[in-house]
This record gives sequence, C-alpha cells and structure tokens, in this order.
Amino acid sequence: MIYRRLGLGAVLLVSMAIFTVPGGSAQAPAKGVIEFTATVKPTGGRPEPVRQMSFYLLRRSLAEIRKEAEQAEHPTDMDHFIEGLAVSQQLKDWMEKNHTVEFVGPAFTKLVTADDIVNIPEFFDAYTTQNGSSLGGGPPIPAYKEKDKEKNPEKYKRAHDQYRKLLRQYVAANPDTVQGLDVELHDKNPGRAWAQLESDQRRRLARRAFELAQTLYLAAKTDSDLSGHGTFIGIDPGSYWISTLDTPALSGDTRLQWDLTVSVRPGQNTRIELSNLNALEAASRTAP
Repeated sequence: MIYRRLGLGAVLLVSMAIFTVPGGSAQAPAKGVIEFTATVKPTGGRPEPVRQMSFYLLRRSLAEIRKEAEQAEHPTDMDHFIEGLAVSQQLKDWMEKNHTVEFVGPAFTKLVTADDIVNIPEFFDAYTTQNGSSLGGGPPIPAYKEKDKEKNPEKYKRAHDQYRKLLRQYVAANPDTVQGLDVELHDKNPGRAWAQLESDQRRRLARRAFELAQTLYLAAKTDSDLSGHGTFIGIDPGSYWISTLDTPALSGDTRLQWDLTVSVRPGQNTRIELSNLNALEAASRTAP
C-alpha cells in the first residue's frame, strides 16, 4: 500500500497538514459568541429589562480584581487614626479598647461606664456639663477648691478623691444620666473624620478596580438594547465573567450587579439570562 511506503515521517507530515492552513501556520480555534438578556425584578413587581446599560466581559472576576486593588492600596487603620487625634491619652485608650471612634447614640452610651466618666477627662467634662451639680438627689457637689491645689495639696487630693468616689457611685446607680452624653461630645466626635477617610478609601479602591478591569482584564464591552438583550461577538474560547462593574441595574427598590462566570466554546453561541437569581448583589434601597 502507498500508506506503508510513505513511512512514519511522511505520515506525520500528512497529519500536520490536516491542522494547518495554506500559509503553514496552525489554525486558531473558532471564536464564540455570548448572548445575554438582563432583567431586574423589583419587590412585588414584574421583571423589567435592563435597557441601554454597559456590560463588560472580563478575563478575571470582579471580586478578584477588587482584591488586587486592595493589595495596592494602604488600608485605613483605626488605631493609627486614633493615635493622631488631639485628645487625652485616656480617651485614645478607650477608643482602641472598644474599637470605635463614634460618639453617637445608644450604642455609644452603652459602652460608657462609671469608671469611664470619672477617669476620661472628655467624658467627665461632658457629663458634669450635661448633669450639672445640684442638691437633693443630683450628682455630688465637688468639695475641693482649685486654690487648695497649690496651697494645701493634701487637702485638695483627699477632697478630690472623695468627689470622684461619690461621682462614680452616683453614675453607677443612675446609668440613665449617661444618656445624651453624645450631645455634649458632638464637637469632639472623631467619627465624622473617620467616616470621611473610609469613604475616600472606598472611592480610591473603586477607581483602581475600575481601571484594572478596563485596562488589564477587559475582553469585550457591549450595551444592552431596549429589550435588555446584548451580545459579545468574536470571543476566544475560555472562561470569562460578565459584569456591570460598580454600576447597578435599577428597578423600583431593587439594585442588581453581576459578576457571573461564563464559558465560551469554539464556534458556539452561549446564552445567559441575567436576573435577580444570579446577581452579585440584590438589595432593596431604603430611604435614609
């Protein structure tokens, strides 16, 4: 047979020719297509198409891209923030112990003990200003005088220590008098500055993740039509993620984002339904 006479080398050449194009290079796998339809179902309503919205096909999940962005950013450190505040060391120690910088509402006042009122200058000043000193069942009245601090320091110390003891007992017996302490501490509350730092950090992370997605990991981009349909064409075989990045799809009280994995096979069409069921986030918006 002719096949036997060709020998092994010729057989290999014939086999290679089957998988080559006339130019001699290996034939690339056929590209695929991804077709999707995106809908959002509001609470108590019917699914509505996501119209004219940008969808991104990424080579890496958005969650992993965000992790990469976080590694490149210096995280906000509460202890470091606390150490830079212009407050007493006692208050710094209290904030680090309770891991909070917010002096607002019942959650704050529940953390404040009678010892804290007596030992932390800012709390002491706020408490005595709020409650004052009165006869007949009110907070104890200081018996010491500032002029004795230098003239008669021992007398001053005894009277001062006695007052602190009585005040501690009074606060412990009347915990309701701590309520409203946050009003007096409004101007000294570092929570607003901390919230701004965290907000700035989130914006930086979102911007860096968006840049990474757009520059390093973007395979394709398309916009949905008025029916919520979209198509990615000419896609190399492999695994991808369909994402709206940080832009949510809105309908009524519902906002959705996707980070959905999808596989593309050579020469095939892949169809995906994007909905509340496979959304990255399905949260109801509430009024502030």
